Amino acid sequence: MAQLPGMPGWGEGWLASYLTRAGTGDVLQGDLRRGARWWRTLFDGIAEITNGHLGRLQDRIGRQVSEIGTAFRLPGESEERRWPVSGVPLLIGEDEWAGIEAGICQRAELLERLVADLYGPQTLVSRGLIPGSLVTGSPHFWRRMVGVAPPGGRWLHIYAADIARGPDGDWRVLADHVRSPTGAGYALENRLAATRVMGTLQTRLNVQRLAGFFQAFREGLAASCRRSDPRIGLLTPGRYNQSYAEQAHLARYLGLLLVEGADLAVRDGQLYVRTIEGLKRIDALWRRMDARFLDPLAFDNRSAIGVPGLMDAMDNGVAVIANAPGVGIVESAAFSAFLPMLARRLLGEPLSLPNIATWWAGQPRERGHVEQELDRLLIGPAFGAAVAGLDGIEPVLGAGLAGAGRARLKEAMALRPQDYVGQEVVRLSTMPSAVDGTLVPRPFSLRVFAARDANGHWTVMPGGFARLSDAADVRAAVMGDGAFSADVCIVGGEPSEAITLMSPHVAIRRNPGTLPSRAADNLYWLGRYLERGEGTLRLIRAALGGSIDVDGGAALSALTLDRLAGLLVSSGAAKLDDEDDEEEGGSIHDVPELAHAAYDGAGAASVRSLLTSVRTIGEGIRERLSADVWRLLDQPLPPLAGLDPATILGRATDLQERFSALAGLASENMARNAGWRFHDIGRRIERAVLMCRLMRHFARDDASADDLTALLDLADSQISYRARYVAGIALVPVRDLVALDPSNPRSLAYQIERIGLHLAALPSLRQDGMAEDQHRRAQELAAVLMTAEAPSLGPDAVLSIENRLLGLSEAIGRRFFLQSGETLRASGMVLA
Repeated sequence: MAQLPGMPGWGEGWLASYLTRAGTGDVLQGDLRRGARWWRTLFDGIAEITNGHLGRLQDRIGRQVSEIGTAFRLPGESEERRWPVSGVPLLIGEDEWAGIEAGICQRAELLERLVADLYGPQTLVSRGLIPGSLVTGSPHFWRRMVGVAPPGGRWLHIYAADIARGPDGDWRVLADHVRSPTGAGYALENRLAATRVMGTLQTRLNVQRLAGFFQAFREGLAASCRRSDPRIGLLTPGRYNQSYAEQAHLARYLGLLLVEGADLAVRDGQLYVRTIEGLKRIDALWRRMDARFLDPLAFDNRSAIGVPGLMDAMDNGVAVIANAPGVGIVESAAFSAFLPMLARRLLGEPLSLPNIATWWAGQPRERGHVEQELDRLLIGPAFGAAVAGLDGIEPVLGAGLAGAGRARLKEAMALRPQDYVGQEVVRLSTMPSAVDGTLVPRPFSLRVFAARDANGHWTVMPGGFARLSDAADVRAAVMGDGAFSADVCIVGGEPSEAITLMSPHVAIRRNPGTLPSRAADNLYWLGRYLERGEGTLRLIRAALGGSIDVDGGAALSALTLDRLAGLLVSSGAAKLDDEDDEEEGGSIHDVPELAHAAYDGAGAASVRSLLTSVRTIGEGIRERLSADVWRLLDQPLPPLAGLDPATILGRATDLQERFSALAGLASENMARNAGWRFHDIGRRIERAVLMCRLMRHFARDDASADDLTALLDLADSQISYRARYVAGIALVPVRDLVALDPSNPRSLAYQIERIGLHLAALPSLRQDGMAEDQHRRAQELAAVLMTAEAPSLGPDAVLSIENRLLGLSEAIGRRFFLQSGETLRASGMVLA
């Protein structure tokens, strides 16, 4: 709809309509009342971008989120969800932000000093300023850390806080996060998606950039290490963690190794990462794993994801852990009740960003207040763990409890009052959100981040991310069903300094970097499963393409079709569910049914199963995959309706294009480093094994013309054969082309040649110049094929080559990949 002359602009119209819905505590309304113009600039710009259709804004931001691959999981869910982002950012003026920034730095320093005392001299407890039970009652207090001096002298390297703006415009802290603060990556991804949609609008608003924060954090971690060029890792619990996608993005953005516990080893008090070159020293870990699981020798001995001996490396001062284990003690809601007093004691000043008022029921007077004011408070667990009388760990409104639920809570509080806190009910400000093409007010909270720079000073991210919810109290800080996030932009009167992670003083090097053994393993099997999936699709297409009547006769003979069907079964792509599926003499007659099962069945090598495996593997190395590759891996299997051969054939053809796109991206876009070599070795071994199996079925001594035609189709070698041999199809020339011709990229000889070249380029652990097992096996295979003659390549000879290939695969795994957590070692190996 076009605007008519004299009509108000779309942006002005949206604002006028929104103000009729917003309450007095709305952030936009308050900014306009103070004369701020940035909201008008924002909505005028959005109107230009969307041509007056506000609904397009949300569509565009959603597409960008999908493009970037931002995702998360809710607790208890196995599948990822797309990260929900509102198209309308939260705008905060630089003057207002300066107060928030100072308050966050003050609070981070307070918590640092508090942790240092609790694990050091413990004067706060000995002087009676805080109860001892407040410390020892927390599940995050670790006696193992008492007396420990963290490397670099800092307990905290990164800090996050959930803050909220009340209807009166004052900001207060809802919660502190120091164990493994989550969300900095989501803030970065929100900004990236918003920038792609907003274009130059952010420049017109003078939005402050985020890169400086991440640069300061990375430099701060490096400064805490003993080496001038340290190796730093991001320690993840694994691909099923709720924020794994964010962790992968951060590792890629900051240039950190994304490692799991199994990737690391401690030897002689030094921390190493297991790589394809042996053990490599690692100096610092940004942990996203709870301290309980970090080291089974120091904390919980049931942990299967930690690093035995990690705390020894920390004690020796050679492994920086950010944040140090044990800091989670100050996260508890119970501690919030004491922070105002502790700020005056430890800092000599009041908190500039106050908490929400909190009463810990572990003290008699405060317990009485909580019981008396139950209907006016939020009741929650004191130490973040589930407690009796409450469902889960989130606070509940006391006024909302009645009957049996209220009685259960009172009874539980009477038994263990120290497990509970009461907190004031804070009504949150609202901000605009685009819903169904209109602006509506939504309560919001804000997560902000602070990190230490190279000088040990706190620097605050100029923004963060907002969480929007229907809940008007502190429960809006929880990302769950129906919640949205939003970019947070700090706007000012002057253009923002163009800060990036680029540095003018980086020395040139062509070393591809460290490749952990687990990543090499995943890249290898990603290549194998992709190639196996493509092979299954080729079998489906050949079986169905040859089973459709042509001029009243079958395109392929019944025996050839039977062999194709047999391959679908023997490969594990399709299962025979009952004896009726197999006729007397072994002839499998229902090709469409088998093709359907190979495409969408439960067989280990069905296309559905392989795509699931591929996606799972891809999740584990997401930081090493481009957005284009991940988007293709993450796409679901196109559905099938019925057993119509033409439909199945069409789906298989379309899906093969996706596999071809992935192969093309690997071939043209992956850097020629060790990671690419493992990926390509996996493809080559899988292709060679498949070629052996095809030859054993279709290049037998009694092979028919249809058998050989099917083999050439499956080997994608029809054009090469027809261009070379005009006399017609024959067994020996076909064998030579698909097995021995080194110029055919689908031949056995070509695969073995490429595998040998890759292995020769990979590092060796031997210092005596002798060949390792995988090299010897590859050379033996190359010699077998180089001296073989096509007439002698019968099923037995080909089976021998296939067994050699499988042995080579096992040798590669033994040498380069993790085997039951064993450390890679060799005589005389140097640890670096």
